[in-house]
Amino acid sequence: MRQYLLHTLPGRAIIVGAAIKFVVWLVRAISGGVPAFLSVVDTVAGLAIAAGATYFAFRLIVLAKRRLLWRVRRKMILSYIFVGFVPALLIVAFFLLCGFLLFYNFSSYLVQSRLHALADRARFIAQSTALEIQRAGGRDVPVIVARRQSTQAEELPELSMAVVPADRSCAGSADVKATLSDSAMITAGPWRHIDPPRAIPGWIPCSGFSGVLAYSHRKAAETADEDTHLVVRAVGFPDASHPGYAVVVDLLVNDQVRQRLKDDTGVEVRSVSTSGVAGDAQPLSGRQGGHERDRPSLAPKGMLSNMPSLMEYRDWRSGESGILAITTALSIPDLYDRISAPEGGVPRTFGQGLLMVLFVIGALFLIIEVIAALAGFALAKSITGSVHELFRGTERVRQGDFTHKIAVRSEDQLGELAGSFNQMTASIEDLLREAAEKKRLEEELRIAHEIQMSLLPQGPLRMPGLSVTAVCVPAREVGGDYYDFLPLDDHRLGVLIADVSGKGTSAALYMAELKGLMLSLSRIHTSPRDLLIDANRIIAEHLDARSFITMTYAILDLRTRTMTYARAGHTPLIYVPGPGLEARRAKILAPDGLVLGLKIDKGETFERLLQEDTILLHDGDLFVFFTDGISEAMNARDDCFGENRLGQLAETHAHLPSDELRERVLREISAFVGDAPQHDDMTMILLKVDEVVEAVA
Repeated sequence: MRQYLLHTLPGRAIIVGAAIKFVVWLVRAISGGVPAFLSVVDTVAGLAIAAGATYFAFRLIVLAKRRLLWRVRRKMILSYIFVGFVPALLIVAFFLLCGFLLFYNFSSYLVQSRLHALADRARFIAQSTALEIQRAGGRDVPVIVARRQSTQAEELPELSMAVVPADRSCAGSADVKATLSDSAMITAGPWRHIDPPRAIPGWIPCSGFSGVLAYSHRKAAETADEDTHLVVRAVGFPDASHPGYAVVVDLLVNDQVRQRLKDDTGVEVRSVSTSGVAGDAQPLSGRQGGHERDRPSLAPKGMLSNMPSLMEYRDWRSGESGILAITTALSIPDLYDRISAPEGGVPRTFGQGLLMVLFVIGALFLIIEVIAALAGFALAKSITGSVHELFRGTERVRQGDFTHKIAVRSEDQLGELAGSFNQMTASIEDLLREAAEKKRLEEELRIAHEIQMSLLPQGPLRMPGLSVTAVCVPAREVGGDYYDFLPLDDHRLGVLIADVSGKGTSAALYMAELKGLMLSLSRIHTSPRDLLIDANRIIAEHLDARSFITMTYAILDLRTRTMTYARAGHTPLIYVPGPGLEARRAKILAPDGLVLGLKIDKGETFERLLQEDTILLHDGDLFVFFTDGISEAMNARDDCFGENRLGQLAETHAHLPSDELRERVLREISAFVGDAPQHDDMTMILLKVDEVVEAVA
C-alpha cells in the first residue's frame, strides 16, 4: 500500500489532498473560519482524493476479478448463476410486478368508477329536486328540499342540499322562467364540512354539473395542520330558458362511504392530499375541526397499505381541473374475492382449480430450478476438471515435455479432447521438424529467386540510337520466363525473350541452362533462324519430354538499319511504326515457327516451319516483346487482357519514353486483373528506336 501511495500519481493525489484538508481544518479550528480561496482549495483537494480513491477502487475490482475468476470452475458457476437463477428471479419479479400493476390499476379504476357513480346519483337527486320545485311553481321549497334530503339521508347520512338563487339564460330549453317565491337560499342537511355555496359559478353550464371536489380544513383551532377530504357535488337547473335557481347536492366521502367503498372494491381510501401536485386548481376552505372523529385503520399495515394514486378534481370557483394525490390501502385477497365472486349461486370451483394449477406450476418451476442448479454444478466440476488436466498438459508441453499424456476418464467430447491432445503431443515434434524444413525450403527459394534475377540483364542498356527497358514478374518465387540483351559488336544487338513451359523450380533450372546456351550460340550464329535451329537440336536432346520452350530472337543492326528476327512458337511481336512514315497503327508480327525441344523427329519439321523476317528501322519505331503471362493475364471473370488491347495501349502511348510506357502498361494490366491472382510469369521488353546513327560505320 505504501508503494502505491508514494509512487503513483493517484496515491500522491490522495496524500496531498488529505494534507491540504488537514491544514484547512486547522485554520478553521484556530480562526473559526477560512478565506474563500482556501474553501476553493479544500474543494479541489476533496476532488483529488475522490479521483485517487476511484482509481484504486477500480484497480482493486480488476485485481479481485483476476484472482477470484481465474479458475474456470468459478467462472462457470458464476455463469450458471447469471444464466439460471438471475433470469428466473427476474421472471418471477416481472410477473409479480405485472400482477401488482394489474391489481393496482384495477383498484384505482374501481375507486374512481364508484366516485363517478356517486356523482351521477347526486346529479340525479339535484336535477329531480329542481324539476319538482319547478312543477310546484316555486312554492313550498323548504318542505320539498327537506323531504328529499330526509329520504336520501337514510342511505347517505352526510347528504347536504341547498337551493341557490341563480340568474341564467339557457338556450334550447322551454321558453319559460322558473323562479322561487322566496329569493333567499334554502338549505337542508348537516353542512358540517363547508359552508353552502351562495352563488353558482359561471363556468357551470345549464345542463348541470356533477363531479368530485376537494376541501381542506384545520384539524384543531390551536394548530395550523390542514386535512384534505373529498366531496361529491352536483348542480341541477330547472327546465326553463331563464332558471332563477339551482339545486346543489353535496355528498361527503366520509367513513361510511369509505367503508362501503372498501366492501364493494376491497380498496380503502386512507388520505387525500394536494401537496406536491402541480396545478392552478385550489380546494375549498372547510370548517375548522372537520367532520370526522378519530377512527382505526380499516386495512392492515404492509407494503400495499400506502399506495399513492392520482385523481382529477374540479375547482368550484374557477372550474379548473386539478390533481389529487390519494393514498389507498390495497388488499389483494379482498380484491381478488370481489373480482372472482360468482354470480348468484354459481360455484367457484373452476377459478379455484385454475389457482391450484398456478401454484402447482410455480412449485414445479422451483423444483426444476433446484435440479438444474445441482446438475449445472456437477457439470461444471466435470468440465473444469478436464480443463485443469489440459492446462497441466499444456504446461508440460510448454516446458518441452512431449511425452506427457492426459488420462482419458470419459467417453464424451471431453474424452475425445483429451485423446486429441495426446495425439497432438505425439505429432508435435514432427510438426516442428516439418516447420524447420519448410523454413529451409523458403530460404532456398529466396536465394534461388535472387540468383535467377541476377541472370537477367542488370540495369538499363546503353547503346546509341536505342532505348530499351524490360520487366520480369515471376508468378512464384522463381519462374521460367527469360529475356536477355546480347551485344554482338559495336553496331549489332541481339534481343531474346523466351518462356519455358510450366512454373517453379524446374522451369527456373531450364531457364538458367538456356542462358548459357544462348550466350554461346549468339557468338557463333549471325542469323536468328540458324541460332534457333541449332538451339532446338541441343535442347531436344536434354529437355524433358513433357516440357518445351518458346522463344523470339532478334538482331538489330544499326549500320544497315534493320531488325532480323525469328519466332519459335512464341507470342507475336507488336510493332508500332515511327511518326511521319505512315499511319501509326500497331502491327502484330507473327512469322511461322515451332516451339523448341519437341522430340517429334530430328528437327526437320522445326527447320522447315521456322521463318526469318527482316524489317527496316526508322526513328520512333516501337517494338514490344512479351510472354503469354502479359496477354493472358485474367481478371475475376476469366477474361484475358489480350494482344489487341496490348497493341492499342502501345499504339496510344507510343510517344512516351520507354520507362513511362512500361509503367503505363503495368498499371493497365493491374487495373484489368484487379484482385485476381497472377497465374503465369509476366515478362515484357520495350525497344524504341530513338535515332538511327549513320556514323556507326
